[in-house]
Amino acid sequence: MVNHKAWDDIPQEMLTSKIGRRMVTGDQVMLAIIDLKEGAEVPSHSHHNEQITYVASGCLRFTMGDQSVIDVRSGETLVIPPNVEHAAVALEDTVDIDVFSPPRADWLSGEDAYLRGGDAN
Repeated sequence: MVNHKAWDDIPQEMLTSKIGRRMVTGDQVMLAIIDLKEGAEVPSHSHHNEQITYVASGCLRFTMGDQSVIDVRSGETLVIPPNVEHAAVALEDTVDIDVFSPPRADWLSGEDAYLRGGDAN
């Protein structure tokens, strides 16, 4: 089924005082726009989903499971394979576009406590 939406019509879900997200999901892929205020932290985690991150504005500092650090700046992408441990911090106000395949079931069900500061729905 074809699904047409305007981003402005999708309510932003506030996960913490510094992280908000909107997402659209198909059968095999999920697209999310994440707004992160400077200093926002995404705790270390991994998932079975392949992830492609595109930073539309700002800068995210990723720390990978092997402790390597990668700064992803406006206009840059990062491909994170399945099951790779990673964390991120916003070095400035950032708009991040994430694509996941398959869709993140934990995000859809609200079971993403790691991202909500430990407070799942």
